[in-house]
Amino acid sequence: MSLSSSPIIGSAGVVEPGFCQYEMTICSCEEIINEFEMLTRDAGRVQQETLKKILEANADAEYLTRFGLDGRTDAESYKSCIPLCVHSDVEPFIQRVADGDSVPVLTGQPITSLSLSSGTTQGKPKFLPFNDELLENTLQVFRTSYAFRNREYPIGKGKALQFVYGSKQVSTEGGILATTATTNLYRSPRYKEGMKGIQSQGCSPDEVIFGPDFHQSLYCHLLCGLIYSDEVHSVFSTFAHSLVHAFQTLEEVWEDLCADIRDGVLSEKITAPSIREAVSNILTPNPELADSIYKKCMGLSNWYGVIPALWPNAKYVYGIMTGSMEPYLKKLRHYAGQLPLVSADYGASEGWVGSNIDPTLPPEQVTYAILPHTGYFEFIPLEKPTGEETESSASIHYIESEPVGLTEVEVGKIYEVVLTTFAGLYRYRLGDIVKIADFHNSTPKLEFICRRSLVLSINIDKNTEKDLQIAVEEAAKLLEGEKLEIVDFTSYVEKSTDPSRYVVFWELSSETSDEVLSGCANALDLAFLDAGYMGSRKIKTIGPLELRILRKGTFREILVHFLSLGGAVSQFKTPRCVSPANSKVLQILNKNVTQSYFSTAYGL
Repeated sequence: MSLSSSPIIGSAGVVEPGFCQYEMTICSCEEIINEFEMLTRDAGRVQQETLKKILEANADAEYLTRFGLDGRTDAESYKSCIPLCVHSDVEPFIQRVADGDSVPVLTGQPITSLSLSSGTTQGKPKFLPFNDELLENTLQVFRTSYAFRNREYPIGKGKALQFVYGSKQVSTEGGILATTATTNLYRSPRYKEGMKGIQSQGCSPDEVIFGPDFHQSLYCHLLCGLIYSDEVHSVFSTFAHSLVHAFQTLEEVWEDLCADIRDGVLSEKITAPSIREAVSNILTPNPELADSIYKKCMGLSNWYGVIPALWPNAKYVYGIMTGSMEPYLKKLRHYAGQLPLVSADYGASEGWVGSNIDPTLPPEQVTYAILPHTGYFEFIPLEKPTGEETESSASIHYIESEPVGLTEVEVGKIYEVVLTTFAGLYRYRLGDIVKIADFHNSTPKLEFICRRSLVLSINIDKNTEKDLQIAVEEAAKLLEGEKLEIVDFTSYVEKSTDPSRYVVFWELSSETSDEVLSGCANALDLAFLDAGYMGSRKIKTIGPLELRILRKGTFREILVHFLSLGGAVSQFKTPRCVSPANSKVLQILNKNVTQSYFSTAYGL
């Protein structure tokens, strides 16, 4: 790929993949935006060129040859030969890569590293291919969103308070390194080089990011952020959950942090030698700063606006805030005060989908513009059956049609995303449901709706993660008068009873009365508006919903369990529906139940 600082124009006058690649220190934000505008004006042609490039590079890959593609690179041949797939279809091929198979299995060039998905839902991460082209796509997505973000919130020189964490690397039987997708990025020299000029330097040294103990790394992220508090222009973590967790931790350790800064001596709780040495090198006695932080923390009302109070030059808080992260927005807004929350880009361990080019929109309204040269995109149209009443429900009762191309989608309609990537995934069903909100030039802007996989289902009932979130938000209104918060929540389908029933787990910020919680159980039950659920409740084929209250710290224990499996906190997502396969998480939940309430909403 070219490293030219000028756009690469193809024979048809189309900007081909590789535009201004990727010297961020050379390209200004306006140049990046102009390049994006050129790409998206003829997204259909760019898509055809992108597919051709992917198929030419991987023409000898066994996955493509076994379906008889025979080196053809046009979209019609590709779609007629290569079937739609899910992870279980390609898992045997990825496993062969992991085992060291030397033939071109998924890509023409050998795959030298693998990414691990979060694995928080099923309790087992998935292997996914990762290569240099996927890294370059990441840089393109990041720099595009940065350019639009910096136009609205210019930050100039300064530092970013980044709550980012590496994870352990494992070596497969074939000698392939496997780790989380974020760690693959953070450890890459190319990523560090490419991010220069589009991202402020982080406050924390690499030893903190890649530290062996998450809790020690988090403490030192906070400490380093406070040391450089006047220089911090943005606050970032991959997920909103990580941001909320960081500032909940700040509430607990702020006095220790003040003591460290006052004396210039790192707390004895930091025992990892690599972290201790790196942070000690930047920690010097500063009683004035310590006193200032102490007074500001003491003056806060319930920690409202702590971020702008301690980091007065911060312009925004940034991270993924859609989907399963939406429940954390209320608490994050509390910490951020009047600072804008900016939702980060839309992607997955499998690959990138789109950039947030409208950073002033609140996270609940954010859309993502697809960069048409980062992969080949298809969309499976999903139609609601005629006469089905789902106006107030997010449930997925859809009839599928044949996939359509990137420029063939229609505004207002619902689709499932299908990816073909430079890393060896072909017509891969991502499992994400999106709505086409608009177009930017000829590329669509997507609104993320939910995951396709059902969250809660017993028979004909079908409730998604979004349905669960809506139900929890409705029931939580009963807690407002008690000044209570739901720290976190999840769910489970209890099939050991007859009839089976929904179980919802809540961890609360403090205690309340049985009367209030009984009302919450009823409110939860009535808030599931899926017709299959309501009908099944009325005829007793689904039993009364059960609300189980958890001890404080239960979800932190789940996080620690996840980290013990080699996961990274930057990829952690609370599983909103715990599957039976995730037995350890179920054990943690059930052993921490303190109270249980059954719904009587349907009089059953």
